[in-house]
Amino acid sequence: MAKAKVQYQCTDCGATLPKWAGQCGKCHAWNTMTETVIEATSNVKSLRNRDHIAVPSEVCFLDTVDAEVSFRLSTGMVELDRAVGGGLATGSVTLIGGDPGIGKSTLLIQMLSVLGSEGGVKTLYVSGEESAQQISLRGHRLDLVLEKIKLLTENNLERILSVASTERPEVIVIDSIQTVYTEILQSAPGSVAQVRESAAQLVRYAKQTNTTVLLAGHVTKDGALAGPRVLEHMVDTVLYFEGDTSSRYRVIRSIKNRYGAVNEIGVFAMTDKGLKEVSNPSAIFLSRHEEQVTGSVIMVTKEGTRPLLVEVQALVDTSPLGNPRRVSVGLEQNRLSMLLAVLHRHAGINTADQDVFINVVGGIRVTETAADLAIILAVISSLKDLPLPQDLIVFGEVGLAGEIRPVQNGLERLNEAVKHGFKRAIVPKSNKPRQNIEGMEVIAVSRLSDAISQLQ
Repeated sequence: MAKAKVQYQCTDCGATLPKWAGQCGKCHAWNTMTETVIEATSNVKSLRNRDHIAVPSEVCFLDTVDAEVSFRLSTGMVELDRAVGGGLATGSVTLIGGDPGIGKSTLLIQMLSVLGSEGGVKTLYVSGEESAQQISLRGHRLDLVLEKIKLLTENNLERILSVASTERPEVIVIDSIQTVYTEILQSAPGSVAQVRESAAQLVRYAKQTNTTVLLAGHVTKDGALAGPRVLEHMVDTVLYFEGDTSSRYRVIRSIKNRYGAVNEIGVFAMTDKGLKEVSNPSAIFLSRHEEQVTGSVIMVTKEGTRPLLVEVQALVDTSPLGNPRRVSVGLEQNRLSMLLAVLHRHAGINTADQDVFINVVGGIRVTETAADLAIILAVISSLKDLPLPQDLIVFGEVGLAGEIRPVQNGLERLNEAVKHGFKRAIVPKSNKPRQNIEGMEVIAVSRLSDAISQLQ
């Protein structure tokens, strides 16, 4: 048997080299070059083509293609359906990543239990990490209906596809993709080549048989999905578990979705009976202090199509260091430094000798610029020891010139705040509603100085 040719590929940027190097010559990342097979032997090529025969495509006009999703499977969990765009699309491939122990396997087996018992869907759970006894113990501990779930403990891809071709399940769960290997390649399971080739064959099988496939994925210590970045490009939907394993709450965020909106989130609470849906997530992220406290501001962020109320806290204290600290949890740290500079330049409030700590309560991550105004007002509240009203909500983007810029879906944010009993709002002038909102006093501001004057 002829030896397969190999090359070395960077897991970050995809650049290839004929021999191993400690640093990638293209993106300059260290220790990212991994061995991949570039030429298969004749018998390996026959293995590759044995079960998957390419179907020739035909040219057609785009307007003649049916744009509707043929069918969606409801998972039985409203929050999970929201994250994936309204249900699992048939023939789609979904990748679910998250830290160890955060609840990936628990969520998947709960979903299969509901699909099998309530929806009558044929399912197959493939585990390459745990034994059948371990999975059964988890299912009984969670009080799930297990009689409709078919289980296969296998990590050889060819045998998995052979069983799937015989059983013809409508939904397949692979837990996890890093443990699956194919006989086409000689590298170890979990290597870049194995993960890429195994995922490619599973995607091909899903599209040809119209089977819904869900892949559980490991993450690295940096929080990124393990394996090649091309893995995220190959699948249709990428979901990430967010939150600390020591915290009760879990957030599933859609990073990529070919069948729905991205950045949608589903909120769950981890209990002794598995993951339970949180129907009103705004309530769990609000502390509702018994008395007014300094450095606390409520803002309305937009996560996908859902407005969400979160509490932004700031702590400003005199720094004993020559270089004061800027610590941000749940918000971008570089943006915090920029906002402090704007605060000094356009409001005359200096924090150069102060340590500034910012935290978003509940472990949620806010990425939009609507948090700018809330951060600045929280910093001022802590610095000047000035408590803000408990019925006040704030949102708005702050520009470098000190202007307050509008954000999207301002009316929806205000309506969400009214539902939770808030009576005052400081918003950008362009986001002021044309008609008054009953029970809400809307204060429109166009400059940073105007917003700060409302705190007096």
